[in-house]
Amino acid sequence: MSPADPAGPRREPSHGSPGNRDTLLDPDHFYVCQRCTACCKWPGDVRLEDDEIAPIAAFLGIGEDDFIARYTRLRTNRKGLSLIEKDNHECIMLEAGGCRIHPVKPGQCSGFPNKWNFAGWREVCEAKPVPMADARARGLV
Repeated sequence: MSPADPAGPRREPSHGSPGNRDTLLDPDHFYVCQRCTACCKWPGDVRLEDDEIAPIAAFLGIGEDDFIARYTRLRTNRKGLSLIEKDNHECIMLEAGGCRIHPVKPGQCSGFPNKWNFAGWREVCEAKPVPMADARARGLV
């Protein structure tokens, strides 16, 4: 314990995993994306799962091999593919009007901030909290 914090060190809350497809982090609220693109500008891997490659390639009107060659790289942990990023760390799929592949975007993207997030996400993300019961009634969950 320190004099500044008599309760002892604080634990950083769990931020989930970008690979999480099932578990909602906040049982009381569902955060509705406002398409502010803040998460698209955060540095790091945008992981692609094997079952996401074909729909994205088809949406772009290119073959899977071409998509992989043009838009992906090996993840930092070397355990799969990630979308490449621009020099400023924005996602390669981010354009002036938003996400180029929004209808088929990776699960990591559609899961933010409900299934994973990062420390300080509330300061940059414009997602609106909706009570979970309302979100379920509206078909958001």
